[in-house]
Amino acid sequence: MSYLRTFLPWIVFAVFPSGDWQWGALAALLVAVAIIAKEKQSGTGFDALIIESGSAVFFAVLAAIAFADPHSGVHDYSAALSSGTLAVIAGVSLAIGRPFTLGIAKRSTPPEFWGLKPFIRTNVVITAVWTAAFVATAVALALVAHAGHAHSTAATVIQIAGFAVPMVFTVRYVAHVQAKAGQVAR
Repeated sequence: MSYLRTFLPWIVFAVFPSGDWQWGALAALLVAVAIIAKEKQSGTGFDALIIESGSAVFFAVLAAIAFADPHSGVHDYSAALSSGTLAVIAGVSLAIGRPFTLGIAKRSTPPEFWGLKPFIRTNVVITAVWTAAFVATAVALALVAHAGHAHSTAATVIQIAGFAVPMVFTVRYVAHVQAKAGQVAR
């Protein structure tokens, strides 16, 4: 459920009709701000809100562009830019040693595990997979947009796969790591 909440602004933006992209960007911005406010109110630190914070900034800029010029060329590349932005956020979180998945994982993991090398390593691997998926999705969507099919079924399938593949990997990898830790503990 944490990943769904984390990526909810992107999902909101994706479900808006292409012709209403400015409203989709504004709705996504409002959702991102609401999530951040709710999480901060409950005591969540910004280290656990890396994607949410980046989402708010991205959608603020995108909404400003979209409302200023609804026919902007940015529109055709908005999906690619979305995935590219997520790739940058995730990649930077890795580069600075604070994988964005750490904050998500801490929500469901007891504090005594947070500093352990296997916990951190697991999140580095998961964040690297998400980063790679975002990069691949951004490139694929940019190619589709360049070919004139930015808002096509193919683009939708690419976007869904760009989230589904790393999500499935995350679930399976965490289960694998937990099973392996259970064997060691015996």
